[in-house]
Amino acid sequence: MPHRPHPSRHLHRRVTRRRAHHARKGGIAALVAVVGPGLLAGLSDDDPPGITTYSLLGAEHGTQLLWVLLLSTAALIVFHELGARMGVVTGKGLLAVIREHAGPRRAAAVIAVLLIANTGTMCAELAGVAAGADLLFGTPAWVSVPLAVLAVAALVLRGSFHRIEHVLLLLSSVFAAYIASGLLAGPDWGEAARGTFSPSMPLDRDTILLVVATIGTTLAPWGLAFIQSYAADKRIPTDEIGLERVDVITGAALTGVIGAFIVMSCAATLHASGQSIDDVADAARGLEPVAGSAAADLFAAGFLGAALLAAAVVPLSTAYSVAEGRGQVATIGHSFAEAPAFHATFAAVLGVATLFVLVPGMPLLEVLYLSQALNAVLLLGILPLMLRLGRDPAVMGGHATGRIGQAAGLLALALVTTAILALLVLQAAG
Repeated sequence: MPHRPHPSRHLHRRVTRRRAHHARKGGIAALVAVVGPGLLAGLSDDDPPGITTYSLLGAEHGTQLLWVLLLSTAALIVFHELGARMGVVTGKGLLAVIREHAGPRRAAAVIAVLLIANTGTMCAELAGVAAGADLLFGTPAWVSVPLAVLAVAALVLRGSFHRIEHVLLLLSSVFAAYIASGLLAGPDWGEAARGTFSPSMPLDRDTILLVVATIGTTLAPWGLAFIQSYAADKRIPTDEIGLERVDVITGAALTGVIGAFIVMSCAATLHASGQSIDDVADAARGLEPVAGSAAADLFAAGFLGAALLAAAVVPLSTAYSVAEGRGQVATIGHSFAEAPAFHATFAAVLGVATLFVLVPGMPLLEVLYLSQALNAVLLLGILPLMLRLGRDPAVMGGHATGRIGQAAGLLALALVTTAILALLVLQAAG
């Protein structure tokens, strides 16, 4: 049976006792006690590169491709549920499980994939900070980005698990701004329903690239590593897997709903007026003539808030993965001396991304958008391994993935593979 290590710090023991007390009080309290991994991993997917990709989807194709977002959200539910369940059952993050059951070489290969994907995504997050601060306050990137990086580092490297979780959950409330701005834009609900449930798509290279980026930004590699490590770090008991599943499904569904409102708001404004997106501020500015300055401000505020949330979560995911892959301490709340790989990786990802984004003339739109297409390609190095580990009783004991779950995972993998192969074929054709 999978081994669950004892928490190494008094904080986790107090958390476990508090959670048991909540469980005795009733189901709602128990659900509140486990909430976190699913909501944070799901909502963090609606980050600046995600918002940019969904904005492009609506500006260029209206609501025609909402069905792609629906399928991507379904795939997100499947793999986030698997990651959270694996974290709860094993008490370990994804890279620790890979290292134990697939060997150090396979773990090193997955770390390399995640470092490439996560560093590219982190550059996109800080590009979002720069764009959002400029749009809302007129603050230059050389001021807003270092300030954001310092704030994020202070929160994650100096804070306790629960303080960090509370701040991140509070910050995630900014996503309500996208629902509000989408409603103010006056979307065509009939067209949205047709785009969601009646699939159609132009078969050209640019459209397929956009589809691949949509998949890569919704089902991001860093999110898979984060949700498992965070669920393990939270020390959720195995008898609360059902409640954690509610957390996961809620977070993933909200990702799709918020993404859909972004698509619909850009479809009702930019697409309807024939405008394109040339920089990350165009989506917000495009709302103003139709929905007023309030909708534009809400869109911009959501963009900046999403950037700050993801700027904390993405390097945290990377730090978890590298430390786990090296067999070192990989939990929040330890000092640098106790968890050197965790701290060093977190700081390195922040530092590299900061330097990249502050390069003069950096094409931020391309960074935000194309990094997500790369994410989709790199998923092919992670998803099959997760499926294999999830169905292995030696890893999961009595919580191994059943036939229905395995079939759903294979269908999600087929979606990613088909989109990437189509892009490669069209790229080769010219």
